[in-house]
Amino acid sequence: LREMAGSEQQQRALMLFDTRMKKAEMFRPLIEGKVSMYVCGVTPYDFSHARAYVAFDVLYRYLKYLGYEVEYVRNFTDIDDKIIRRANEAGETATSLSSRFIDEFLRDMVELQCLPPTREPRVTEHTKEIIDLITKIEEKGKAYTIEGDGVYFSVDNFPEYLSLSGRSLDHNLPGSRVAVDTRKRNPADFALWKSAKEGEPFWESPWGRGRPGWHIECSAMSGHYLGHAFDIHGGGKDLIFPHHENELAQSRAAYPESEVKCWMHNGFVNNNGQKMAKADKNFFTIRDIIALYHPMALRLFLMRTHYRSDVNHSDAGLEFASGRVYYIYQTLQDSEEVISLYRDDELDVPVPAGDRKVVDDNHESFLRHMSNDLHTTGALDELMKPVRAMNNNLSDLK
Repeated sequence: LREMAGSEQQQRALMLFDTRMKKAEMFRPLIEGKVSMYVCGVTPYDFSHARAYVAFDVLYRYLKYLGYEVEYVRNFTDIDDKIIRRANEAGETATSLSSRFIDEFLRDMVELQCLPPTREPRVTEHTKEIIDLITKIEEKGKAYTIEGDGVYFSVDNFPEYLSLSGRSLDHNLPGSRVAVDTRKRNPADFALWKSAKEGEPFWESPWGRGRPGWHIECSAMSGHYLGHAFDIHGGGKDLIFPHHENELAQSRAAYPESEVKCWMHNGFVNNNGQKMAKADKNFFTIRDIIALYHPMALRLFLMRTHYRSDVNHSDAGLEFASGRVYYIYQTLQDSEEVISLYRDDELDVPVPAGDRKVVDDNHESFLRHMSNDLHTTGALDELMKPVRAMNNNLSDLK
């Protein structure tokens, strides 16, 4: 394992599944040797959200391992309808509520050993960029104002709409947070800017006091930090529509040159066959899980299923992951003891030739699995081979 971790970094053929193209394609960044990546951040209400951040942490780590310089941006949504409602119910400000959730989220990410992104912008720190982007969309004739309500994006004026999700406007577009309003030109039109209601936080704008819509924030922040064209945009598959569909529309409406090379989406965590969700009271927090299991057991549990597939929460699966983590840590601890003994005697640790071959062969197999759309299931199986070989020889070396 130590030899693998210290092996020469290399850029090699990497296949990633692109949601928009609906197939795995060879990943080639816009700028050779550099990767720009944006992942939508979510308030960590339940442990299903850990799936996205572990999945994209694996991608982030692997890209860095291959030698890429990675600019990884993951935002914090610190103002939205849910935050305002929950803050009012709790008798606190939206700022204090969101700050508390962000602190909790960051602690969870440390527990799960997720590397911090390059940048973690907050919506409330980027209202200027958001207002500028809405103004640009308006100037291009892709938006209109409803007096007393806000600014809306006109899907009829954007022919590419639904190119990401493959949906049809003939459908009722389930999954949208947009309420039906007869004043809208098309029921699918969505809010870019929401006029302030009594008691709500607000910012001054050309359209009066209000706050950003849900989707515009990510278009503004990704464009601000990564430019109008970048390599990877990620999130849970529930964000394909409407969030990412609307992001794509906004960005390209304002700047036709806007492009995401690869849209990546992870599967859900299910409980009793249903997507884990706070609204359905069908959820566990990350804290609930790591109170019972080692944080690395949760990380391993999530990684044992390919990132695009759904994970079924089960105690048996977490127990298995716990046993596997214990086995790895115990083997590493025993190996440190053996190395220490030989170091004290100024001797080289004898490693059987067969074990060296296991490591060499395993390294290539590991890379092959990881470069096949992050096939962590196969990669983890490969990682266990040198661990077992090491464990089998430790007793003879003590």
